[in-house]
Amino acid sequence: MPRNRKSSSVTIVKLGGSLAHTPQLAAWLDALAAWGGPVILVPGGGPFADCVRAAQGAMGFNDTAAHRMALNAMGQFGIALAAYSDAFALAASRDELDSALSVGKIPVWLPEKMVLGASDVPKCWEVTSDSLAAWLAWTYGARRLLLIKASDLAASCSARDLAADNIVDPLFPRFAAQSHVEVWLAGPASLAGAASILQRGGMPGIRVALP
Repeated sequence: MPRNRKSSSVTIVKLGGSLAHTPQLAAWLDALAAWGGPVILVPGGGPFADCVRAAQGAMGFNDTAAHRMALNAMGQFGIALAAYSDAFALAASRDELDSALSVGKIPVWLPEKMVLGASDVPKCWEVTSDSLAAWLAWTYGARRLLLIKASDLAASCSARDLAADNIVDPLFPRFAAQSHVEVWLAGPASLAGAASILQRGGMPGIRVALP
């Protein structure tokens, strides 16, 4: 995907749904708002995706239906994130992402519209918000991808290592390699100095090696 100068300055930040019920959630949102970006925020599925998994187990609907519901789950968490501060704005399309960035807002991506129209995204649970964040980084031509998780890495590792340890989904290494971006992972230990690191142009956390 060709990059233009505007999009290549953007960082994609995926905020894990596992943070939904923790005090870290508000602290990360404060850090991102204080930074200002340019950044696009990708929500995880959080408790909303857990409901989809439970419903599929009880009702037996197929993975195609579950995939669409999981995208909606990300959207539900995104709506909650965007309500935190006027610094954030909901965005469901490339035009809406561009529009929010152009007025200094942090767009919170609602993925359903863009992802359902993408033939290169499998409709299965092996694709989670981590892979979708990498897919968006490639689609948008972003510069960096930061995954914010509820746990820290002990040391530098590769995307394949993360997938093997179930820290990211199985298809993430493929989507991350395709994106040609710098990939970083940050956990609770990175939070204290995150805002100042971001404002200086850096990334909190540990850089992830790509295949």
